[in-house]
Amino acid sequence: MTNPFNNGTEEINIDATAEVNPDAEVVVDEKKEDSNEEHAQTEENPEIIVSENQGETVSKEKYDILNSQYIRLAADFDNFRKRQAQERESLLKYGAENTLKKVIEVLDNFERGEQANETVEDCSKLKESFSLVHKQLVDVLTKVGLEEIEADGKEFDPNFHEAVMQTPTSEYPEHTIIAVLQKGYKLEDRVLRPALVNVATAE
Repeated sequence: MTNPFNNGTEEINIDATAEVNPDAEVVVDEKKEDSNEEHAQTEENPEIIVSENQGETVSKEKYDILNSQYIRLAADFDNFRKRQAQERESLLKYGAENTLKKVIEVLDNFERGEQANETVEDCSKLKESFSLVHKQLVDVLTKVGLEEIEADGKEFDPNFHEAVMQTPTSEYPEHTIIAVLQKGYKLEDRVLRPALVNVATAE
């Protein structure tokens, strides 16, 4: 019988009674299958988040953990910054506390000496008391880092000395300090006050 839908093409007969060979090789489009599996997994697990930029798959649980760690880190840093600011403020406000505690002891001795001067008639004892208190004060300031700048007989150094006088002389080499008009002091390597000096110049 002629197939009216054949349109001149070869007729194809399908044997409905033919048996299916179970050993026959079945060819599957792997790309299509992988796409279907990925789509199925996404529908089954909506908590999976896919990063298009990095091509990484991150679970919602892992995202929440990372977000929590970030929040704690930011809070810790903010607390650290506040503690640092408080410590700087405290240092500026109370940085001289230990030094003043030591100076108070010297102040006590000055007051005791002042009271004793009312009954002291021997000037040598008064001089001795003054020297002892002066030495105590120098010791206290030396322990906290105060250091006298060496000047007398030294070569003039503009970093530590300030020349307020210049004396032409042949007794000393040029630029030698021949007199200290006011002592200079430094704290470690920082000059607190330069020494005021008289410097020898050529005649």
